[in-house]
Amino acid sequence: MQRVIRIMALLASLVAPATTAVAERPTGYPRSYDQLIAAARAERQVIVYANADTSEMAPVIVAFQRRYPGVTVRYTDLGSNEMYRRFVAETRARKASADLVWSSAMDQQVKLINDGFAQAYASPEKPALPASAVWKNMGYGITAEPIAYVYNKKAVPNPPRSHAALETMLRRDRRALMGKVATFDPARSNTGYLYLTQDYAITRDTQSLVEAMAATRPVLATTTEPMLRGVAEGRLAIAYNVIGSYALERARRDPRIGVVFPQDYTIILSRIAFIAREARHPAGAKLFLDFLLSRQGQSLLARHSLWPVRTDIRARRLPAAQARPVRVGPQLLVNLDRLKQQRFLRQWRETLASGAR
Repeated sequence: MQRVIRIMALLASLVAPATTAVAERPTGYPRSYDQLIAAARAERQVIVYANADTSEMAPVIVAFQRRYPGVTVRYTDLGSNEMYRRFVAETRARKASADLVWSSAMDQQVKLINDGFAQAYASPEKPALPASAVWKNMGYGITAEPIAYVYNKKAVPNPPRSHAALETMLRRDRRALMGKVATFDPARSNTGYLYLTQDYAITRDTQSLVEAMAATRPVLATTTEPMLRGVAEGRLAIAYNVIGSYALERARRDPRIGVVFPQDYTIILSRIAFIAREARHPAGAKLFLDFLLSRQGQSLLARHSLWPVRTDIRARRLPAAQARPVRVGPQLLVNLDRLKQQRFLRQWRETLASGAR
């Protein structure tokens, strides 16, 4: 479901009118940034397509508009596949579209950049970022989010702590877990496809784990929320490869849910942002990107479920030996090769079919 934040009314009581408020250049930025701020105020708005929850982003947008009064953020929350199709269609039709595109579908974002849909911009915040988070001064990783599995504490009192232990449990308790295991469907969810292909890239044992899941006749989802809800309500016992930061946020409110970051390895993914090549509000897009990457923006993200990519921000992180960050770059294009994707999904369907026998 598409949701749009239009927060001018909210900000009216929080900041001075745009005609009188003066936006200050962030400390350490070059003097030329004043010209960028002036250009953004002349544009008056920035259009953002993203799949970070609006509830998570509202405080960030409020803070941005306090810093840059007169620049309205139009934030549209879309699923990754819908975002990709809509942005490409609008751009090719020369219709108004997003100025900033920000998605957790890392491979799709890299493909859009590689296909010429982005423009280069050297953010003043770039020196504070890990080298693995920036590609060609176009793609910027904003977050560092672990992929986890969640479980119902009553149904799984002693949760497995590694992929191997999870497979053992699935095989041992197959009958009890029939229809109670969930995961993303990589055939319908790009993020699910990304997570699973990363699993296969890390270890060949993934195929054996997938076969064990298939034998339980798993519930296949396209988003994280129904899996979290199913686990909480007890309809599901365990959900594999969910966005761990969202799971932790839910678990804080719901004691029925437990979250495991596998000790053998935990995939760390990043929501990649880029400025559209045909952006109609490029100055506003640059300001908003810089704000997301700034200490203030990253700290605001860290207060909720979006773990920051910067390491100089106080936030929870996994041990280096456990974390497997996915680098922002062209290697993500490999699994989007049409023939390779078709072979992968054919194997996935065959494994599911064999498990259902």
